[in-house]
Amino acid sequence: MIRKILLGLGVILILIQFIHPEKNESNDKKHDISTKYAIPANVNHLLEVACNDCHSNKTTYPWYSQIQPVAWWMNHHVEEGKGELNFSTFTSRPIAVQNHKFEEIIDEVDEKGMPLSSYTYLGMHKEANLSDEDRKAIIDWAKAQMDTLKANYPADSLVLKRKTPPPAK
Repeated sequence: MIRKILLGLGVILILIQFIHPEKNESNDKKHDISTKYAIPANVNHLLEVACNDCHSNKTTYPWYSQIQPVAWWMNHHVEEGKGELNFSTFTSRPIAVQNHKFEEIIDEVDEKGMPLSSYTYLGMHKEANLSDEDRKAIIDWAKAQMDTLKANYPADSLVLKRKTPPPAK
């Protein structure tokens, strides 16, 4: 009985190797954050190695991303990451959203919520392990971008509007 179960699982594992999610490789930079915001070389490097795989339209896939179900798991993380923050479409968002995303970058990096620990487990993506100095560079850059927005836009345009519930009938 156990042999049949193991054989069945083996067949399933082999069959799922032929089903792959679409790769995140468009690299469309029309609305990329770099088209509007100055990014110093050191911060750009940090964003490339620690953020862009999950927060842009260009993921660099490691060899193990070809193995199922790992590819599905990675695809889920990338889609979720892009849903929260996508540097490739950053400037297409309203200015209040851009400002808010800079706030979120500051909070997530400061609280060490990003990059995810699962991204750096077992020595994977070693370059994504941010030092305190790296974190400070990203935070200082994001704060400077918020200061630039404050200097160039009316204060009320930088605040996300709360959605008001429909009136009760």
